[in-house]
Amino acid sequence: MTDQLADHRWGVEFPARARELSAVRAQLDAWLAAEGLSEDDRYDLLVAVNEAASNAVEHAYGPDEQGLVQIDARATPDGAIRVAVVDHGTWRVPPPTLSARGRGLLLMRENVDEVRVDRGAGGTTVTLVLAPRHAGRGTHPAAPEHEDAVTVTARDGWVEVRVHGDVPGHAEPAVRRRILTAARGGTVPIVVDLLTLGEHSEGLIRSLQAVAEAVAAAGNRLVVRAPAPGHARRALVAAGVDQVVDLVPHP
Repeated sequence: MTDQLADHRWGVEFPARARELSAVRAQLDAWLAAEGLSEDDRYDLLVAVNEAASNAVEHAYGPDEQGLVQIDARATPDGAIRVAVVDHGTWRVPPPTLSARGRGLLLMRENVDEVRVDRGAGGTTVTLVLAPRHAGRGTHPAAPEHEDAVTVTARDGWVEVRVHGDVPGHAEPAVRRRILTAARGGTVPIVVDLLTLGEHSEGLIRSLQAVAEAVAAAGNRLVVRAPAPGHARRALVAAGVDQVVDLVPHP
């Protein structure tokens, strides 16, 4: 494992083996502390970087390949921290199953302020940005009391999400997390069905805006089925969500 420490920059390249990750986290944490980041901000960023690096280690290379993973971090003049996690393997979209696996992109988006995934023939680069005024969303997980408002069904190559009853504003974190988990952070095509949505939907509106952004960043587009006419469609149009999703009538 090789590394370098320079003014406002840090980088490391290491073999794609899980046992390397602990030392990498410790070195990055030391650099972040030297840059003046708080313990909470370091925690959130390290969670996201660890997920990106773990994905590269586990999924970028085949069982007989001896690949490398590169991490480059820099502190920008405005106080943000940008970290790029790079592999030279082959991107494999995870299957749309309902297991607890594949939540890496979700955790990244929950813990940092910007996530960009660039895939190509030569490998994958995941760029993570911690903003100067990071809100620390990922440090305190959302309460799960409204997750039962969402039902998830795996289809052939995609996932269907049905939303039931009222979704008030305070339910947004739990519902957003549930939908993003179903979409495996945005990597799996997803359709959200609003046939049984209740009259109160402000929490869902906010959830769909965040999910649409995550799905678009992963190169997909969110499809929303809503009865026409109906209160769900009116709420989506009023909030401008129809501009960032594919809003289709319910069959």
